[in-house]
Amino acid sequence: MAALRGAQLAPSKIMASKQTVHMNQGQGEISYARNSSYQNAEQNRMKPLIEEAIIDLCSNTNTLLHGKMVIADLGCSSGPNALALVSTAVMAIHCRCLHLQQPPLEVCVLLNDLPDNDFSTVVKSLVTLRQSNEPVVVTGIIPRSFYERLFTSGSLNLVCSSCSLHWLSKVPEVLIRDHIPAYDIDEQARRERLPMVHEAYAHQFKTDFTHFLKLRAKELAPSGRMIVSVIGRPSDGSTFEFFHIWEVIAQTLSIMVSEGVIDKEKFDSFYVPMYGPSSEEMRAIIQEEGSFSMREMQHFGDVMDEFARIGKQYWSLEGNLENMLAKDTMVAVSLTKA
Repeated sequence: MAALRGAQLAPSKIMASKQTVHMNQGQGEISYARNSSYQNAEQNRMKPLIEEAIIDLCSNTNTLLHGKMVIADLGCSSGPNALALVSTAVMAIHCRCLHLQQPPLEVCVLLNDLPDNDFSTVVKSLVTLRQSNEPVVVTGIIPRSFYERLFTSGSLNLVCSSCSLHWLSKVPEVLIRDHIPAYDIDEQARRERLPMVHEAYAHQFKTDFTHFLKLRAKELAPSGRMIVSVIGRPSDGSTFEFFHIWEVIAQTLSIMVSEGVIDKEKFDSFYVPMYGPSSEEMRAIIQEEGSFSMREMQHFGDVMDEFARIGKQYWSLEGNLENMLAKDTMVAVSLTKA
């Protein structure tokens, strides 16, 4: 499947995102570059939010006074999607300066992802941002986890992140410590354990997302903008309904256990550091953390159609799994530094 075939997951008892999860490199059949079409669809849906943010920033006297804008894409990955968000922003800046009859702004584009990301293909594609002298574009690459401090205080005007924040900084420690499998082959045991597993993952997401917001608040200039999207789950009142992509991974692996391909002990100690929040969860965390005000929040319930199509093509998914995939949604939110 697009998201899973493009990601490399290593079964282990402790599975920290910044150490063991990264997108497959190169241009091969299972590379992220060849399996990232639904991420591209989500980026296209983020364009209006980015364009609105650029209009807002270009209307700011301080931005025009300094004559420059600094944009960061966190979790840029590689392949054709790596420059999609920043290219939208650069073009919007150029168009806005023409509309205002203002001199072109100098633009600095900063791309971030984990050190194991395939930055070689990203570097080769950077030439497309430098084909025009208006606006001037300076680029840089920061190979670190976005759960760490990345930039100097007040240095950024716009932060973008698409399809990345559902990856956690680490697996919930309580599950590892108490030897609680994230997914049990026995359905009754799985149902009994689900509330505990869901709560552990939800708590880890809250911790990580709160930390992410605090870091970006320090790095953004006053009235700076941030636009992020995550693969989440619909707000349908199902308190303990789990992340459906996780369910697909787990069900696929459980079949492999039953066929003897994977040892059950390894399966029980396999944790994916991934969590899909609802829009209500994200809204509550943003409000509680307090560094940002929300401008707009969007939900895209059909974003998983491409995921399901590719899953059916490559993995021959049964109908119930296709229905499971269709339940996930995409949440995009536009924020302003308070």
